Formats: sequence, C-alpha cells, structure tokens
Amino acid sequence: MRVIVCGAGQVGTTIARHLASEGISVTVIDADPLQVRRVDESYDVRGVVGHASHPATLRKANARDADMLIAVTRSDEVNMVACQVAYSLFGVKRRVARLRHAGYLAKDSTGLYATEHLPIDVIISPEIEVAEGIAWRLRTPGAFNMVPMAGGLVELLGVYTETTHCPVVGERIADLSRSDQFEGVSIVAFVRKGRCFIPDDHDRIEAGDQVYVIARAEKVKDVMEAFGHREREAKKLIIVGAGNVGLHLAQKIRRTSPKVDIKLIEQSQERAKYISDALGTGVIVLHGDALEQALLEEAQAGSAETIVAVTNDDETNIFASILAKQRGCKRAITLINKHNYEALTPALGIDAVVSPSAVTISTVLRHVRRGSIVALHTLREDFGEVVEAEITEESRLLRRPLGQLGLPPGMKIGAVVRNREPIIPGPETQLQIGDHIVALVTYSYIRLIEALLGARRERIGQLGA
Repeated sequence: MRVIVCGAGQVGTTIARHLASEGISVTVIDADPLQVRRVDESYDVRGVVGHASHPATLRKANARDADMLIAVTRSDEVNMVACQVAYSLFGVKRRVARLRHAGYLAKDSTGLYATEHLPIDVIISPEIEVAEGIAWRLRTPGAFNMVPMAGGLVELLGVYTETTHCPVVGERIADLSRSDQFEGVSIVAFVRKGRCFIPDDHDRIEAGDQVYVIARAEKVKDVMEAFGHREREAKKLIIVGAGNVGLHLAQKIRRTSPKVDIKLIEQSQERAKYISDALGTGVIVLHGDALEQALLEEAQAGSAETIVAVTNDDETNIFASILAKQRGCKRAITLINKHNYEALTPALGIDAVVSPSAVTISTVLRHVRRGSIVALHTLREDFGEVVEAEITEESRLLRRPLGQLGLPPGMKIGAVVRNREPIIPGPETQLQIGDHIVALVTYSYIRLIEALLGARRERIGQLGA
C-alpha cells in the first residue's frame, strides 16, 4: 500500500510514523523544508518539499502510484484542492481531508463532496469530534476517557485508581472478573508509572494505575462506583475558549442537556460578541482573560462542577484549569496539543486531557486499516488501539473457542456483540460469522491481528458533520 500524507505537522507526522512502522510506503509533503527534513531523517518515510495542492508536487510524490492521499495541512482549501488534483490528474483511489471551517462541514443537499464535484471520500472535522469526545466525558464524571463503541452498546472507559476510596486497589483481575460488580466488564489495559501493558488474571490493581475497561453500557455506573467514583454529572459548567470546539460543545450541551448552566469565557471581544449572538439565550458569554481571578469569580468557578478549557493555547488551558480548581471547581477537562504535557497533568490536578491530534489520528487510521475493522480509538500513540471488527467467513478466529486459539499477547477481546447483545467473552466463547468484537490491539501485533480477522469488501464511508 502507498500513502501520501499532505502536511508534516504533529498530526501528519504521527500518521506517517504509524503507517511506516507497519510497512506501508509513505511520502510526506510539506512546504516547510525544515519540517520535511525532520520527517525524512527521523522516520522511514520519503519527504517532498512543495505545496500539496500543486500538480507538480503531487507528481514528484508519485501520486500516480498512490493508493490513498491524506490531506491534513493547516489549510482547508489546500486539503480540498489536493484531493481534487489527486483524483482528477492522478486517479488516487481514496482521499481523506481534514476540514475545520463550519461552512465546509454543513450538510449539503447538492452533494458538494460527490465524486463529480469535490471528490473527498472521508472528511475529518477535529473540532466537532473533540467536542463530541468532551460531551461523552461529561456524561461519565470520574472517567478520564470514555468512548462509546458498537453503536453505544459497550463503552471504553479510562479510570484513575486513587490512593483513597478505591475499593479495587490490591484486587486481582481474576477475582474482580468473578464479582457481581464486574459482571459485563472486561479490564483490558493498565498504565502504571508511564508503562502500558495488557494485564493477565494474576495482576493486581495498584494505587495510581490508569485502568482501561470495556463494559456493557448499563454497567458503567457500577464500574465507576467500584473504582470509588460517585461524581454527579455537571449542572454548572464553565467553558474557556469560544473557538470552534467551544462553540460546538456549547451547542451540543444545549441540545442534549438544556438545564445545564453554561458560562463561556472568551478573550476576543469580537468573537465573544459573535458567539453570544450565535448561542442566544441560555449561555452566558463573558469577555476577558480566564487567568484573571476576578473573571473566574464572575463565572462562579467555585460552585461549578466542571471547567472545560479549549483555547488554542495549551498553557492557558492548563493554568485556567488549575486556577478554577483552586477556587473550588470540582473537575477539569483540558485540551492539550503538546504530547509532552500530558504526563504532567495528573500531578497538576487535571482530571481528563483531550488531544485533538489523537482524535484526528484515530479517525484517519480507521480508514487506513485493512480487513474487517469498522471502528477504532487510539488508546495511546505509543501503545495500541481499541478496535471494533466484524467477524467474516474469512476470519481465522472462527476455528475454535477463544481459549484454544492461542491469541497473540498483543490482543485482548473485551466484548463480543451478537445480534445487538453484548457478551463478555470467556475461554469457551465460540465466535460466529456476523459477530462484532471490541478488542485491544497493541501496535506491535497490528499486522498479525489484521490477518487473523480476515478481509472484507472494501468500503469507504463519508463522514458527515
């Protein structure tokens, strides 16, 4: 497989690194020679300097032989034109574009992104997906990560084990699996002192662990209580930053939870006025610097359950979250772009981190993966993914019960969904054609697990926004 990645920023570079590590031939295009040189020297990819939308640049990148083009530059227009040129001049079969402007994302009855108009197969909208991810976390207070999978029938949860009030600390995985509270629940991964691993039945949960579980949707409350989390959903919410993420989040909460008291802080007076007019009544928009104590008092940070900091500046997001919690806000969800900052956040009291690049990467990889994988969430960029995959007649997982298959150590099946009924599998579980599995897969075993899952008919989905 040959892939061209347009844009050598954090997202483009990470996508290129992932794909190259799996043996895929990758070419990265960027107008900045320094960025291209860095990618070319650091990873097993080819770098090309030039504008991604120019035919000459795509020709230099051997677009004629490419199977897929992924356009993730900072410019929507460059990404759109790159897809058009790749299709019209070079016949690239699959085209993915990251688009941010709301005008490009609106539902279009004329079929703007149809092949005969603007041939983009997959549209990625990071701001909308980040807002969706934050809304999911707001529905599960106490979890630092929450992703619905299999049509919402099961959920992936990331839960901190606190040093106090955590009943599961010291318990073996095998013992927890037999308890009533963990019926319908599978523990799939630990993060302990920065190291990620798939636990076996004899491992015990330790204080300070980050634990990832896959649970039936109706068991989520039991799981959170088992880990000592009994937080209530926020009734008073502060959003810092009225950019696209803040706007989409406020709009979504107003639709789904109209009784939530929302205060939105925006530093730009012009943007604050625009957002206030766009949201109308029901959301109080405050103009000013979220790092000013007086403004946090005006926003009533001390009585708010949650602050969500989603400006374009990581430092502002981090310090606004810290200041709000010092004033009494119970929970902080913080948008962070710089990967190096994430390890510091638990010590700073930040409860959940949202990474726009991780969201984008998960979406892109979902459309690159071969075989029967129909959904994907990147767990950590250096560890693995939680995937949803359909069992087809070609799958080698059909041969015998799971306990007799000798599954690779880099795979743990957390749930099986059969006829819309979630099952937590055991060694005796026999998969059937049409089942969907939700499994943790480490990157070192991706290729082997794709082979075990078997192939399915190629299908390109177009994402609406």
